[in-house]
Amino acid sequence: MVHLVGRLWRLFRSPSARFSLGLLLIVGFVGGVVFLSGFNWGLELTNNETFCRGCHEMNDNVYPEYRGTIHDQNRTGVRATCPDCHVPHEFLPKMKRKLQASNEVLNKLLGTIDTREKFENHRLELELHEWTRMKESDSHTCRSCHNFAAMDLSRQGPRARLRHTQAAEQGQTCIDCHKGIAHQLATGALDAEKVFNEQWAVSHPQPAKQEGH
Repeated sequence: MVHLVGRLWRLFRSPSARFSLGLLLIVGFVGGVVFLSGFNWGLELTNNETFCRGCHEMNDNVYPEYRGTIHDQNRTGVRATCPDCHVPHEFLPKMKRKLQASNEVLNKLLGTIDTREKFENHRLELELHEWTRMKESDSHTCRSCHNFAAMDLSRQGPRARLRHTQAAEQGQTCIDCHKGIAHQLATGALDAEKVFNEQWAVSHPQPAKQEGH
């Protein structure tokens, strides 16, 4: 064991062309830390409300709808901003969402929704994308703040208490009931929701419950 440690130490100190392997490893480690810190810093610059509002499609359309909602102003003063709802907090899901956003950059350059009229024409399509993303992630970003297990149902109103109890028992997720909570729904959204739910039920069948004996 001592011999093995000695060999590793000699390898660590051995020269590689002009520099020792140890120095190269140290420089590589420091360089990696600097790179990751810079990468994370740049990532956070694109992950805040100010950045989101920098695009006039967002600033002129959905942002005014968000203002004054329960996620913007409430009795506790706790706000949920654009990335809190639309970007996962964990690193890998966040990276996946950022890669998906590259398509949004492309459509920005193409001018797909660069006017109010174009935005309204695509609103239902955009909503369906978000509904699908929320369903696939079990409303992951919502659950960063809201959790069935942490809810004190006794302090909720009768309707909310009943619906949350049923949702927990039936395995429902936040987006099943809370569509349009921070933004206006598109024309035809209610009919689209029925079709969406039917198609989802077919493509994601629930396992049959076993009857007790």
